[in-house]
Amino acid sequence: MVIDDPAVKAEVEAAFRAYEAALTGNDVPVLEALFHDDPRTIRYGAGENLYGMDAIRAFRRTRAPIGLMRALQDTVITTYGRDLATAMTLFTRDNAPGKVGRQSQTWVRFPEGWRVVAAHVSVIDAP
Repeated sequence: MVIDDPAVKAEVEAAFRAYEAALTGNDVPVLEALFHDDPRTIRYGAGENLYGMDAIRAFRRTRAPIGLMRALQDTVITTYGRDLATAMTLFTRDNAPGKVGRQSQTWVRFPEGWRVVAAHVSVIDAP
């Protein structure tokens, strides 16, 4: 197995950038498309535990589109073979001084492209 094949890593980095643009722009159709449409897809958020794409859709469609901009730091994307990757990043928001967000995602390559199958977001006090 090749870890961090440059071509595969570039594909995942592009998918990650598309996700970030959709998140901060509240582009709900793109956000939904980038998650695997399956009842086993999980997203643990800062204030919610979402099991399955139906729950994730419901959350995305009702989330207030304010205060979504954020600055990423220490992003690490690692690919394992050609079809599995993880993306980890820290983030800060101007509307949450003294806090650091943490986001982890597991990405899988499907016939339709790279999709998130598991995600976790949490916020802690800044060190």
